[in-house]
Amino acid sequence: MKSAQIGATEILNNAAGFYAEQDASPILVVQPTTEMGEAWSKDRLSPMIRDTPELARIFGSKARNSGSTITHKTFPGGHLTVAGANSPASLASRPVRCVFLDEVDRYPGSAGSEGDPVMLAIKRANNFWNRRVYICSTPTIKGFSRIEKEWEKSDKRRFHVPCPHCDHEHHLQWANVRWGEDTPAQGDPAKAMLQCPDCEGFFSNAQKNEAGRVGRWIATADFTGIAGFHVNELYSPWKSVGDVASEFLQVKGDPSQLQVWVNTSLGETWEDSGETVNEHDLFSHCEKYPAELPRRVLILTAGIDTQPDRLECEVVGWAGGEESWSIDYHVFHGDPDIPEGQSGSPWTGLTDHLRRAWKHESGVELTVAASCVDSGGHNTQAVYNYAKRHRGMGVFAIKGQGGEGLPIVGSPMRRRSGKKTKRPTDVYMVGTDPARLTVMRRLKINEPGPGYCHFPEGRTLDYFRQLSVLKAVTKYVKGFARIEWRKAEGHRAEAFDCRVYAFAGLMLASPMFDKLAFRMKKRIEELTAKPKKAEPDADHPLIDRQIPAQDQPSEKLKGARERSARRRRGGFVNSWK
Repeated sequence: MKSAQIGATEILNNAAGFYAEQDASPILVVQPTTEMGEAWSKDRLSPMIRDTPELARIFGSKARNSGSTITHKTFPGGHLTVAGANSPASLASRPVRCVFLDEVDRYPGSAGSEGDPVMLAIKRANNFWNRRVYICSTPTIKGFSRIEKEWEKSDKRRFHVPCPHCDHEHHLQWANVRWGEDTPAQGDPAKAMLQCPDCEGFFSNAQKNEAGRVGRWIATADFTGIAGFHVNELYSPWKSVGDVASEFLQVKGDPSQLQVWVNTSLGETWEDSGETVNEHDLFSHCEKYPAELPRRVLILTAGIDTQPDRLECEVVGWAGGEESWSIDYHVFHGDPDIPEGQSGSPWTGLTDHLRRAWKHESGVELTVAASCVDSGGHNTQAVYNYAKRHRGMGVFAIKGQGGEGLPIVGSPMRRRSGKKTKRPTDVYMVGTDPARLTVMRRLKINEPGPGYCHFPEGRTLDYFRQLSVLKAVTKYVKGFARIEWRKAEGHRAEAFDCRVYAFAGLMLASPMFDKLAFRMKKRIEELTAKPKKAEPDADHPLIDRQIPAQDQPSEKLKGARERSARRRRGGFVNSWK
């Protein structure tokens, strides 16, 4: 893990040359893209072969070695293959003994459908007992950096240099750079100096370079089979401490440029101060509900996240001020592409779940008013079919849409559900940034009231970890701020997505909480009121009263009434029992 232009790629070049000439082996060199791999072969490898007699001898000229190309060069006893991390075929082509991975933090998230390109490349060397793997990169974001992940597995060696005054060995770090008025630099950053953490003596750039000649690597962690090295720009003989300090002052007011400086000058990961949620704070929100639905819940919505082998659903209760209660979180296992009603379909269990009645603390029963199902995954057609079939239950197909200035839920877009159907499916677009930010900020509220999120006892810490795994980072692109959502590798976020979809369902239901509260009050009064028994009153004037003959209807009127009654009773629908 290192700063930029510190010589890590040159180490890779020398190692490749050594294993080609001194210890012939099949070698794989991986660059971030295929184009960058070709550029490395032309600009770095070919000149090294040309100018090194030993390498020129074993690789030979292109005319004499017909098996060599830009990305594949042969030599006696092995070959050197250049691949791009964006091409899974080039990573999985052949077994190799030596794997050299350059700038791994610039690799794409996955190589096609085959997984992480770093692991895919390293697996090429599994059959060699004497394999060698070299990984180098300038780091990026803390928690998302590949090189940081590998660095944490190693023995973390840092280059220690002796102090010119007291011989105390220490590694050069930004915290020891000084240029204040009380230092020999007298406030001039261009004359910045390093300060010894032991004797607090100052030493110049020339003394720093001289100390670097007699420095040594010292491990700061236990050795587990992986040697790790960290070096930053302060060690560079081509750059002074004053240059590093001056660049810092130029970028310190701009977070986007400061991140670049931290990554490329200090060789350290950048920790964003973006918005996030603490899982342990959320865990403290757990409480015991007096019933399935607490008294203040007025409406229920559900959010359903689709995965290739399951459906995950959260039912959420809402009150005025959009205060929420997590009522239930359920996972329905099965392939979503299996139609509802068939064996193994998760949709069958989901339908029963959405139709069930939830018992309110007052005795009233509520059902889910609106459900949002994510259609942006691998089972889009299945979601369309389900939403169209259960439109009457308030099931909506939704799809996330990134970008600035979008509403939480926009107008629906018509999508055809199958080739032969004439009825399209309405797919509602959900603004990813505003919906996620709203949910995240409400999860951070710590006092019950508007926007506060309640959770029942019994929820696991893994559930709250899924709610807190995403981080909202403000990234500047061409001078404009843009929200970027980041998730640590290997963590799941289905619970957070379900909560966002349930919130979208609330927006689609668009409830008027004051009217819902009034209606709930009436229903509770009807349930709690004592029913009155209707007993006949013998003295009532209508009891057993004979209708006078003059008040009897005529035969003509009786016939008209009978014909009208038959018309009301007749017909196909009215004949159902």
